[in-house]
Amino acid sequence: VAYYSQGKERIFPRSPGIIGRAVEKCHPQKSIHVVEKIVEAFKSGERDVASFWIDLSGRLVQIRYFAVRDGEGNYRGTLEVSQDVTDIRGLEGERRLLDWE
Repeated sequence: VAYYSQGKERIFPRSPGIIGRAVEKCHPQKSIHVVEKIVEAFKSGERDVASFWIDLSGRLVQIRYFAVRDGEGNYRGTLEVSQDVTDIRGLEGERRLLDWE
């Protein structure tokens, strides 16, 4: 782990102590095999994105992994993004303008 953001509401708590840790040490034991499979697919060039979602205490949480590659396409690392998408389920129609202007 090289970086994490500290937003107002974190889905998965993190502390500065995770910086420098192997990714396997930052996930529950039951998820490690999935994370390892994703990273291996990124390293081999087989995949560039992995996306899935879970129910977490009544919230729908989407977790997306992105391969980070240099200008020559070489694997450099993985970006993990977790987002509470519960409210997205109820969207209808369109909103093309900002609602805060």
